[in-house]
Amino acid sequence: MKNNKENNHSALPARTKIGPIMQKVLLLLIGGLALGLTSYPNKHFRIMRGMAKEWEEINRRSLHSAIRKLYQSKMISYKEKSDGTGIMILSENGKRKALEYNLKTMRIKKPNYWDRAWRMVIFDIPEDLKRGRNALAAKLKHLGFYSMQKSVFIYPYACKDEIDFIAEVFGLRPYIRFILAKETDIDLDLKHHFRLR
Repeated sequence: MKNNKENNHSALPARTKIGPIMQKVLLLLIGGLALGLTSYPNKHFRIMRGMAKEWEEINRRSLHSAIRKLYQSKMISYKEKSDGTGIMILSENGKRKALEYNLKTMRIKKPNYWDRAWRMVIFDIPEDLKRGRNALAAKLKHLGFYSMQKSVFIYPYACKDEIDFIAEVFGLRPYIRFILAKETDIDLDLKHHFRLR
């Protein structure tokens, strides 16, 4: 009963501002870097020793404040261990927010040499998911994809993992297809656009 009571913490207003330290906490947690605490974040707690160096780089007072705010806004949860201590874990809401931040900073690494293949992203997304469709198209353009049509984008470098990630974040995986093509009838236009030889 105690655990249930502790986990029923009240949420902050929906527009709680997520500052840079809070963002970093979310990204470290989704990256698999555990953080141990001596008690629930809505009580007096201490951060356990032996944490990864990435946590050590954050000012301790700022980290305490970020943890408390993230817990109150239900971005993170506290999982108690048998010895009375516990670890912070991301809630589903926190995972989504962390993925959004990863998405904002995403870049596709360009190799030294082009393998002379085209990556085509094709999608047919229902009208009731128009918002996600528009966000997908905007992200592909931001990453430098060539827009052949409204639902067909082309890129010259390996990007399958990035496309899978984007599809997962926007919840559009069933509607997106990834094709590797050796030749198209607009090769000259594409090479000119991407400045390839």
